[in-house]
Amino acid sequence: MTFLRSKFASAPEYPRVAPFAIFVVLTTMQGWFGEDSKYWLYALKTLVGAWLVWEMRPFVEEMRWKISWEAVVIGVAVFAIWVGLDDLYPRLSKLDNEHPWNPQRQFGAGSTAAWFYIFVRIAGSSIVVPPLEEVFYRSFLYRYFVKIDFKSMPLNRFHALSFFVTSSIFGLMHPDRWLAGILCGLAYQWLVIRKNRLGDAMTAHGITNFLLGIWVVWKGAWSFW
Repeated sequence: MTFLRSKFASAPEYPRVAPFAIFVVLTTMQGWFGEDSKYWLYALKTLVGAWLVWEMRPFVEEMRWKISWEAVVIGVAVFAIWVGLDDLYPRLSKLDNEHPWNPQRQFGAGSTAAWFYIFVRIAGSSIVVPPLEEVFYRSFLYRYFVKIDFKSMPLNRFHALSFFVTSSIFGLMHPDRWLAGILCGLAYQWLVIRKNRLGDAMTAHGITNFLLGIWVVWKGAWSFW
């Protein structure tokens, strides 16, 4: 879309903030139009998110997937923390135990629709979510809190206040598992600083979300979704 690309090209903030903001708005809309809309809106936002990632790619040079042993270790460790700490600390919001995101219950166990939405959820959280969130939190917000001209700040520069504030904001965006979210944010930001690039954090984030998706389906632990 010409208009979108022209906006992305006009200022470095746009391609790093607008896609994430659009994705968050679509997330808040899930369930607005009935119980089924939790699922078809997730599929829609995944498609929109994938399109946004494609459109922003030419303007966000740091958004390139990279793999390293550190990324793999952090990805697995954060998954273990996310699951292992569950129920060990108070939540800032109540889990919807009556209507969790459970396509097996909504569409019938083993149904084609159920497996379609499970696949979309795992693919979306593993491939689409990491670049959108890592670009916003670890590349833009972390540096913007230090310098308005955020691109002039190297990714490997450590700034203690921004390090903890950005990770705390990330964690509080997951109020039902805020502590795990904060630790997750700290781990991913550390990885960016250590490697001086964003791609390893994207990979770690993708690994964490993929393993969590497999865990949810395997254990029937739908409350994690």
